[in-house]
Amino acid sequence: MKTEIANIKKTRTGADALVLPVINGGKGDRLNSIDRALKGMIKKVIKDRPSISDAGNTEILHIKEKGLPGIILLVGVGDVKKTGLDELRAAGGSAFSALARYEPQVVALAADDLLQKKVDHIPFVEGFMLRNYSYDRYRSVNNKKAVRTFRIDGKHNKKVESRIKELSEITEAVHFARDLVNTPSNDLIPSDLAREARRMEGGKMKVKVMGKKDIIRAGMNAFYSVAKGSKEAPRFITLEYKGKKGPGIALVGKAITFDSGGISLKPSEGMEKMKYDMAGGAVVLGVMRAVSRLKLPVNLIGVIPSCENLPGGAASKPGDVVKTAGGKTIEIVNTDAEGRLILADAIEYTKKLSPEVIIDIATLTGACAVALGNEAIAAMGNDQKYIEKLMKSSAATGEKVWQMPLYKEYRDYIKSEVADIKNSGGRSGSLVTAGYFLKEFAGDTPWIHLDIASTAWTDKDRPYMPKGATGIGVRLLVDLVAEVSK
Repeated sequence: MKTEIANIKKTRTGADALVLPVINGGKGDRLNSIDRALKGMIKKVIKDRPSISDAGNTEILHIKEKGLPGIILLVGVGDVKKTGLDELRAAGGSAFSALARYEPQVVALAADDLLQKKVDHIPFVEGFMLRNYSYDRYRSVNNKKAVRTFRIDGKHNKKVESRIKELSEITEAVHFARDLVNTPSNDLIPSDLAREARRMEGGKMKVKVMGKKDIIRAGMNAFYSVAKGSKEAPRFITLEYKGKKGPGIALVGKAITFDSGGISLKPSEGMEKMKYDMAGGAVVLGVMRAVSRLKLPVNLIGVIPSCENLPGGAASKPGDVVKTAGGKTIEIVNTDAEGRLILADAIEYTKKLSPEVIIDIATLTGACAVALGNEAIAAMGNDQKYIEKLMKSSAATGEKVWQMPLYKEYRDYIKSEVADIKNSGGRSGSLVTAGYFLKEFAGDTPWIHLDIASTAWTDKDRPYMPKGATGIGVRLLVDLVAEVSK
């Protein structure tokens, strides 16, 4: 979607549809001027339906007045003294959803009533842009309801233009990650993810891809133990963006392009969604893409171990013991606890690159949904300073994060009788014991684990997230990296 910044006249917009935010009480100079042109139609609607001004509520008006767009969308933003950033995003998403079925090509936003109240209109724009997404690659008839141009009015300067440009790049990165996660596993195997990484190479970005022989030679036996059940060869992908001198942030993304559970086979119901088990890797690619295009002055490393987890003749079996590249031995008691196996080798590999901090992001445990529902990312780590930075980015982006404990007692849950550690401690505390397992491989290196298993996919439409892949984590981590770069 193309975004334009223009000083739109009071009623003439040059658009198919005009989005008019309604502040609590229906007050505002722009609203009043358009209402006069419509002979009091808007005020009548607000009088008949006072709740229209509540954040996220919408009302469509079909207009035949000369000089006005054919559609005016009233969208509530509530009491601007109380409305938060995420409520504004949700209102922007609701605005897109309300307009989508009318398929307007050009939509204008009348933002000046918000600006007069000193309300930042950028989160509203962000919500609209994030909701302007659909995945129609496999439909014989294109059902896409995208808006071609979004015209934003109000007071503008170079700072606003810069923010809109930045927002466009980040939104495109979210959509890019969503596309990858939504793609069926027969069209997205590890080599396809490697190809997407290669496309980013150039300038300050370097990409290295290790194949099966390289992975075995590097001693990444935990990673390979997951990959060897599939005929599709694994890929270990490393991206390095050099925006300045010195150490940087390392992002490690789990990328199981399809997870059947291996020998510990998952139930068939819902297994088709297991194409989403590479969402962590998609987030890392999305963040690397955004940071590179925004030319942020930061060093950023992206590490993506990618393979399939299938119950082939060569697949690992419960009871097998494997050794990681760092020398630790792992008893595999559950082949469906495979994500932590590939991340163990990836974290040990990443430590050798001497980053300031490692942040791994993964669809790691079903227990995440039991603990937090589908509302928040679970966070654990050994560096409280970086967790606090992450929490600030959570508040700024609306991507909710909740910190979970890593008590030393959890180590006993994953104690093995035959190896240094086992890959599952069973149902009790399974969200945090999975995190503790990874902590063992991070060692003294500053590290944070983000479990997005319950948030990377949504079965229902949300205000600025359509059904399917959410792309959650991209905006959160771009914001964190941007703040660190300052």
